[in-house]
Amino acid sequence: MPFKKASILLLLGLLTIISACSSESTEEQIHGHLEEAVAQEKGFEEQQSNITELERQEQELYSQIIELGTDEMDKIKELSQKATEVVTEREEALEAEKDSINSAKEEFQKTEDLIADIEDEQLKETAENMYSTMMDRFTAYEKLYQVYATAIQQEKDLYGMLQDEGTEQEELTDHINTINESYEQVLDANESFNESTASYNDLKKEFYSQAEIEVEYEDAESKNEDQGQEEQDQNESE
Repeated sequence: MPFKKASILLLLGLLTIISACSSESTEEQIHGHLEEAVAQEKGFEEQQSNITELERQEQELYSQIIELGTDEMDKIKELSQKATEVVTEREEALEAEKDSINSAKEEFQKTEDLIADIEDEQLKETAENMYSTMMDRFTAYEKLYQVYATAIQQEKDLYGMLQDEGTEQEELTDHINTINESYEQVLDANESFNESTASYNDLKKEFYSQAEIEVEYEDAESKNEDQGQEEQDQNESE
């Protein structure tokens, strides 16, 4: 029985400033911190590609394992050990991803005091909404990280069980069901994270527009749609 994976989609579009005032206004200082936070999340984006590839490798090993009979225990142990190593790599990539998000959060929080100094009330309200939404996004990521890390540990436990000749089929089935339930939680947490990201991006654009900060938006939306479809196809094939 295969278990499903769910990769996190990074929807945070990058922005490149193309013009600004010669002196640093409060709004320009906020812009600087916002874009530095985006830069800090580059590690997040890079780890996503790594995690997706490791998931593919692990799924391939798992597919080979479940095709083997009980009389091929040596081969099952060998493949399970390889799968464990791949899961460990994915665990390390997840930690690197979290470090990237934490760095982005630290940078983003530097805007809080600056937002309090904005004189235009309408602009200040937009900035406050933007800040609150981004903090909600970081909270959503923390939840996503926790459920994903739990699922990874459960997979490591599964491969340990597969290497134990005393493991009963019923135990394996129950554990795989537990893993599937964990990945349902991952999917839900991932959706919440992506919704928060989309809301933040909209408010960020609104803030830049109201502050009359000219920026050039990279076309990240179509890229992420393609990535999302690819990952959906991968999950369905599993």
